[in-house]
Amino acid sequence: MKRPEKSGRVKETAAPARIKDAGPFAPAENTATNTGKTMGKLIKEYSRATDWVYLALCVACSVLSVLTLISIGTYNLGGFDTDMGSITGLGGYRGALVQAIASLLGVACAILLSCIDYRAMVDAWPFHVAGAWGLVALTFLKVNLGPVSLGYAPGSTDNYSWIRVGPLSLQPTELAKISFILTFAMHLNNVRSHINEPKELAKLLLHLLVPIAIIHVQGDDGTAIIYGIIGCCMMFAAGLSWKYILGAAAAAGAAVAVAFAFFSDKIGKGYQWYRILAVIDPENTTGWAPSEAVWKNIIYQQQRGEIAIGSGGIFGNGLFGGRYYSVPNAHNDFILSWIGNSAGFVGCCVVLGVLFALVVKTFATGARSEDLLGSYICAGIGGALMAQIAVNVGMNLRLLPVIGVTLPFYSAGGSSVLMLYICVGLVLSVYSHNTKSLFG
Repeated sequence: MKRPEKSGRVKETAAPARIKDAGPFAPAENTATNTGKTMGKLIKEYSRATDWVYLALCVACSVLSVLTLISIGTYNLGGFDTDMGSITGLGGYRGALVQAIASLLGVACAILLSCIDYRAMVDAWPFHVAGAWGLVALTFLKVNLGPVSLGYAPGSTDNYSWIRVGPLSLQPTELAKISFILTFAMHLNNVRSHINEPKELAKLLLHLLVPIAIIHVQGDDGTAIIYGIIGCCMMFAAGLSWKYILGAAAAAGAAVAVAFAFFSDKIGKGYQWYRILAVIDPENTTGWAPSEAVWKNIIYQQQRGEIAIGSGGIFGNGLFGGRYYSVPNAHNDFILSWIGNSAGFVGCCVVLGVLFALVVKTFATGARSEDLLGSYICAGIGGALMAQIAVNVGMNLRLLPVIGVTLPFYSAGGSSVLMLYICVGLVLSVYSHNTKSLFG
């Protein structure tokens, strides 16, 4: 048998000088370089994946909103607070500053949320449902605890849907709206092949009607209506049969007619019905108003809004110079009337055109989603935007009653702007986590 050969001595080789002489910080330097390259790669990939046009449209709305609120703060709210010629407070400019800060925070939140898979946010439903609707439940307490007010009603309204902490306020139903869209999308996704079965449809309607009832009890019927439109848009996107849609429309029409005919003095608060009747009969020819004072008070805001929009003509009186008509809540519900006054018909077309583009792109993102879950989420957010725009424009043109619905991105309100950008983040998440082409 052949004996194995002896192994020779292994010759030791010196390490290369650059490794042998490397100090203890060399690996750290290499790690830092690699980390920088990785971060650069991630940023590059994110830039390619996200919908910058969509985000740019939102930012454009925020910029126009801040400029409009500065204009309102200057000419309608008196500008800075002063004492003997010295500035003592933000005064009328506070709304513009809050809007700007909320918009910046909102953009950051939207970018952060867009990096998170929307499916994970849906799976986390027990946490955001408990958090959002827990805050809503607190508003029913209607108590003041020092600087904290639970169930705060702004102005002279009966809408106790706010939580106030010092100078800051939050409407939890806006946060709950996002949670509702996510959970309702999950529900639709689970029953998508059985949506037209009576049993499953009944469960979906229960899922929709419970939050609407809660918000109605709070006194915020405007938001309740928006919830209803969101749910209808999402069910339509899920393939709800036309027979149910037409049947629901007919039933709703009949219910409204019966309510007006027999129960108008028993359903809702008196001023709510007066606002509806003021749109139908603004001159009070039927005698719906119990007194001339009530009639004038109900029609005053919309009347001033009409005058303000009409006075702007084609190009308006200018944001920072001209003749303006004072409109109650011009910074909020009736900001479109101020835009019409200061920027004219052209300015209104620009504002509404950008908002319309946002709605279209939201629905388009849903259409390109590779799964139905993403489609339903975008249908809900697109429906919310579309409903708020349509109702707010109708309020300003006296086509619809005043129900406290704001114009998205434009109306003053830090919490509402922040919630809108969270919705933007969800849409961007659906966009970036899908590769399907819209027409591919």
